[in-house]
Amino acid sequence: MPVDAIGSQLNTTVASATPNSGINEQDFIKLFVSELQFQDPMQPLDNSQFLTQLAQFVSIEQQSEEVSGINNLLTLNSSDQSLGLLTHTVEVTNADGSTTSGKVTGIQYGANGVQVTVMTSGNSVLTNVNLSQIQLVTP
Repeated sequence: MPVDAIGSQLNTTVASATPNSGINEQDFIKLFVSELQFQDPMQPLDNSQFLTQLAQFVSIEQQSEEVSGINNLLTLNSSDQSLGLLTHTVEVTNADGSTTSGKVTGIQYGANGVQVTVMTSGNSVLTNVNLSQIQLVTP
């Protein structure tokens, strides 16, 4: 069962920004301003309702910032973990099911996640090795 948790590309979309996920920050601001523009001057908005809506807006903004911060921490953590593989001997499963061992000599970060370069004992170089192909890591 392949697992690309270490250094894999994370989904960084914010849940409130995806389509059909409810109201997002811009929609809330538009709705709030429209409500203020079209309120009845003889029956203005109740202060408690105003404060409740303002608190909801602040809550949405804080949640968005928290999600962004957590995603940044996860990305840094996954980068740290993959850097720990440098100079370690690894056993890699090839496409044909055979295994090859060698030393990690390089790490590439790309859109497909983290891939490593392995120098085998026969001085051949394996490039673009996915982390899910690594079966064993030894010092």
